[in-house]
Amino acid sequence: MIRYTLACEAGHGFESWFPSSDSYDAQAARGLVSCPVCGSARVGKSMMAPSVARTDRGPRAAGVEAPAEPGLPVPSMASMPELASSEPEQRLRAMLRALRAQVTQNADDVGSRFPEEARRIHYGETETRAIYGEASLDEARALIDEGIEVAPLPPALEDRH
Repeated sequence: MIRYTLACEAGHGFESWFPSSDSYDAQAARGLVSCPVCGSARVGKSMMAPSVARTDRGPRAAGVEAPAEPGLPVPSMASMPELASSEPEQRLRAMLRALRAQVTQNADDVGSRFPEEARRIHYGETETRAIYGEASLDEARALIDEGIEVAPLPPALEDRH
């Protein structure tokens, strides 16, 4: 996976991940890469210095960015509008809140007992019901390997700050 810093013709800077540079090129050529702030499909890659791990002083921060394509300035972080104020971002946040509310209102919170309770339901040891709770990545993988369907619950956005 490759993370690119991109900028649209209006100067909005943002980042996006792609499987390869060829994938980015193909998606950009088809107009599939667009600015999350204004929706413009006129987007270009910004020049980036790679982040290189050093053994003598620890990780090194990424370098200064400069536009790779003329006419597509990269704004400073101070001049960038918050992505949360864009309409697509607001819609996404509203959908995540609604999904979380639907699950928490209609399922039992079993907390850290989630893996054990999911197994008990799957193997018919207790009544079938919707549950949610906590599981480590390894516990979730083990459940999936056993054929037990699990999905991550989006975090409450207010809990992330």
